[in-house]
Amino acid sequence: MSPAADHDAPHLRRIAIVGGGTAGWMAAAALSRVLKGSVAIALVESDAIGTVGVGEATIPPIRAFNALLGIDEDAFLRATGGTFKLGIEFAGWGDVGERYFHPFGVYGVDVGAVPFEALWHRLRAEPGARPLSAYSICAAAAATGRFQRPRTDPGNTPLHQIGHAFHFDAARYAAYLRRLAQAAGVVRHEGRIATVERGGDRIDAVLLDDGRRIEADFFIDCSGFASLLLGGAMGSAFLDWSHWLPNDRAVAVPSTAIPAPPPYTRATAHGAGWQWRIPLQHRTGNGVVFASAHLDENAATDLLLANLDGTPLGDPRVLRFKAGRRAESWVGNCVALGLSAGFLEPLESTSIHLIQAGIARLLEMLPARDPDPAMVRRYNRLMGEEFDRIRDFIILHFHATRRDDTPYWRHLRTMAIPDSLAGRIAEYRATGRVYRDGDELFTRTSWLAVLEGQGVRATGVDPLAMTLSLDEARARLDRIAQVTQAAADRMPTHADFIAAHCQAAS
Repeated sequence: MSPAADHDAPHLRRIAIVGGGTAGWMAAAALSRVLKGSVAIALVESDAIGTVGVGEATIPPIRAFNALLGIDEDAFLRATGGTFKLGIEFAGWGDVGERYFHPFGVYGVDVGAVPFEALWHRLRAEPGARPLSAYSICAAAAATGRFQRPRTDPGNTPLHQIGHAFHFDAARYAAYLRRLAQAAGVVRHEGRIATVERGGDRIDAVLLDDGRRIEADFFIDCSGFASLLLGGAMGSAFLDWSHWLPNDRAVAVPSTAIPAPPPYTRATAHGAGWQWRIPLQHRTGNGVVFASAHLDENAATDLLLANLDGTPLGDPRVLRFKAGRRAESWVGNCVALGLSAGFLEPLESTSIHLIQAGIARLLEMLPARDPDPAMVRRYNRLMGEEFDRIRDFIILHFHATRRDDTPYWRHLRTMAIPDSLAGRIAEYRATGRVYRDGDELFTRTSWLAVLEGQGVRATGVDPLAMTLSLDEARARLDRIAQVTQAAADRMPTHADFIAAHCQAAS
């Protein structure tokens, strides 16, 4: 690395990022953009080490990250072969043959202090009651393959409530961020880490296999499952969540593109796991996530190849992992991002979000050369809560099911679950209430979509719903559904929107 101020100076002068891929280059791009050359940033990666690369589907917060970097959305989608995402379709999760849609955005409109879902619960048993999807602009548009960006002009229309994210090629995204980061002064070092040098409770340097020594004041571990710095050198223990999330393998393969790519991800439940389908402009991403205790790798590969919507574009590859997180994401002068910090399977497309959340909090708490212990504790508490809340939401999909067709599903539906999740389910059953706890990732819409979609039913009704007469409540919901469908019908098709705004070069 280029020399900076004296090693003992109090200010942060040098940051080293160990590992590239999505996590490493997201960190490099964000830090270089915000720090504007005031801190020297180096990134070490090896072309000989592959990346996991299953994080091709995202959730809406990524738009804020791209905006931080000054990324033009259309240019980014052209460069990554990207498409738009309005939510996730779940097939076979509540029971075999059932489907539901988890939309971005919101359901309906609250009536003053009365939550929309309270009125919906009150009327759900009435003749002509509509499903939840009738009150979501994202669900209505996805059902007919339509898309447009949310309107920002004054007015009151469901088109203001569109929430969207992206599907993209993760390798192309990392390359795109690499170009931004290197243009902002990030120095890339090609090589493998041979040794991590520690001095007391700090990392002093990493030695590459060719003898080069990379010193820094602060290190960011993006080395993947290996967690070379945080887990290896700094000894942060791994909290194993496989008793709640037993899937420990994935087999993935790209296939030919879907002619008119739908604006949503599909997750299809199988007998011992589930399959993702992520439509890009130039190809489709596919994979089966499964529990090796219930399905072997050869059978999972056969299952994947038998359920593709196109022709395979390569040989399937198997990924092995364990669900869980590090007890601390920050130890000493080292923070881990991405797989080095923990792994939650890609069911709700949260992997890239967790990287983004870690970067955002790191920028908020960027240390001097010697990090403040109270700040480190705060970072670890907040990131631990982020992981734990997302964990609970993912467990909900597997546990709240009526499937009993295989030992895999019988185990999941009867297993003990975290008390935090059990309490939320019990509260919903009793009152029909959903809530967003603090600044947690998943909103009322998300919890309502999955609880109802998986067959969890409320026996009680929020008393606030009784403040409207039955006729007024019915009229309100009828109007919301009619306006929502009319707005969706006016949207262009997803394929036409891409062709007009962000078509990738062939």
